[in-house]
Amino acid sequence: MQQFDVIISGAGIVGATLACALGRKGVRVALLEATEPPVIDERQREARVYAISRASERILTALSVWDELAASGHPFRRMHVWDAGGSGEIDFDCARIGEPHLGHMLEPRQIRAALLRGVEALPDISLLCPARFSDIRVAGEQVEVLLEDGRELTAGLVVGADGARSPVREWFRMPAGVHDYHQCSLVAAVRTARHHDDTAWQRFLPGGPLAFLPMDDGWSSIVWTMPDAEIDAVLALDNDDFHRALGEAFDYRLGDIVESGPRESWPLRRLHAERYVGERVALVGDAAHAIHPLAGQGVNLGLLDAAALAEVLLAARVQGRDGGSLPVLRRYERWRRGDNLMMMSAMDAFNLLFSNSTPALRWTRNLGLSLMDKASPAKDTLMRHAMGLAGDLPQLARPVV
Repeated sequence: MQQFDVIISGAGIVGATLACALGRKGVRVALLEATEPPVIDERQREARVYAISRASERILTALSVWDELAASGHPFRRMHVWDAGGSGEIDFDCARIGEPHLGHMLEPRQIRAALLRGVEALPDISLLCPARFSDIRVAGEQVEVLLEDGRELTAGLVVGADGARSPVREWFRMPAGVHDYHQCSLVAAVRTARHHDDTAWQRFLPGGPLAFLPMDDGWSSIVWTMPDAEIDAVLALDNDDFHRALGEAFDYRLGDIVESGPRESWPLRRLHAERYVGERVALVGDAAHAIHPLAGQGVNLGLLDAAALAEVLLAARVQGRDGGSLPVLRRYERWRRGDNLMMMSAMDAFNLLFSNSTPALRWTRNLGLSLMDKASPAKDTLMRHAMGLAGDLPQLARPVV
């Protein structure tokens, strides 16, 4: 039986971040991944990008993977938001708060590949792939994990970083509230007649928001949220008709859609675990919470989870406390669950407000956008929170003094 300090199920972005944060401090980590990574054609743009916040940038910098990512990502300096049902608009600019950018757009595969190279460079992390567990048993102060191939592992803690359908969460019977938005997100890489000007653009439509996120070479990654009933028809459009429909939905702010890559879509559901921790188990990232994508905060919340849990476990280690015990793990839960719930509730409120065509609500939200655009302190505060520059941040996410 192989002995570790922590077993992490899921070697995605959040799981690999947690592994690196622990492994660099001498914690023995088993990082399990169920499937071999797919073979990727680097010449093909990924349809989806993540908007990496300044806080996430600091976390990845502390883990020595950011320099590689900064060279392949695309910084954005402004964000422009407007309502299709009126005249309300708001503009965010990094220069207002003295920051070089609002964040970076990065393809998920780029982030994961950089983190896995970081994992491989740390001798205290064992990446087991492919590896699925078939049984987990809590035995006193240890957790025994049996893999499908017969290998046996033991550790003081198991962490579920294995996505919204988390097998770890289900195994430990940790209930989660799920809400179906009855919306889907369509993503694709597109090139427009006019350059995006290093700006993230978002238009609120009656069926959901449409975002154009800037990429290199004048390309953008679109995230088009629409009702379930409409998604199949849009996916079935040929390129010319899709370009016209997308251009009209976006009010041709960047001119015609000139070119596009493959389209992908998935249904949108909110998920929030009632508990993030139990005896010898903790959840991070989508295993604990899945959020509406309208503000692009999902991966950033997950990275903050990983940084916070690592900080709690490392502090317990220094103090000689049992990191897998409930008193220690509840500190992580208290730290992150409330912050995540607040962000999820705010995104739900925005989605409800801007997906409603009631005249009174339309007037209210347009007035609110216009007033917010003129209210400099309030707008700056909102910008700082979205960038991860405010709040109770883990040490890894704070500026280096």
